[in-house]
Amino acid sequence: MRAPIGTFEDASPASERLDLLPAPVVAALAAGWGDVTADLIIHVDSDPAVADTAVFVEHYGADLLDTSANCVVVAGKRGGEVTLVACVVLSRTRVDVNGAVRKHLGARKASFAAMDTAVGETGMEYGGITPIGLPASWPLLLDPAVVDEEWVLIGSGSRRGKLIVPGKALAALPGAVVVEGLGV
Repeated sequence: MRAPIGTFEDASPASERLDLLPAPVVAALAAGWGDVTADLIIHVDSDPAVADTAVFVEHYGADLLDTSANCVVVAGKRGGEVTLVACVVLSRTRVDVNGAVRKHLGARKASFAAMDTAVGETGMEYGGITPIGLPASWPLLLDPAVVDEEWVLIGSGSRRGKLIVPGKALAALPGAVVVEGLGV
């Protein structure tokens, strides 16, 4: 199969690669959401040593910087309460943690969640966290530019491999909210 973006040598429907994905991602793909099923999501196998965005696009093609997105976990604090939220922005931008995220959560303070927290709460590998399979109670904030992409390259939940997903499919995920100005 040929991937709709990039020049990956090894691309298949995610439904054929469930053995390479962590349990929360497998469960989300098996359940589907909206009209999205695992057969519509493409898994591309990739070297875990080059999973970080800058190295990944250097290795697999600079054009992927325009169609890839990062998913980061942010902790918003108000009083003694902490709310975890996932934020997805195009890789060429950064998450406006202290503006858009903090305002959306109504938090006094917001910062990137500690690695142990992000990994422990998602059941995914750091550097591969994906919006697919996140805890159902979490808000999922999406930058409009991500949703507007025909195809978006995102993490697979593991540092090995990536998923290629229609941008609009991400907006249909549970808890998803499109937030203007999320990516700056």
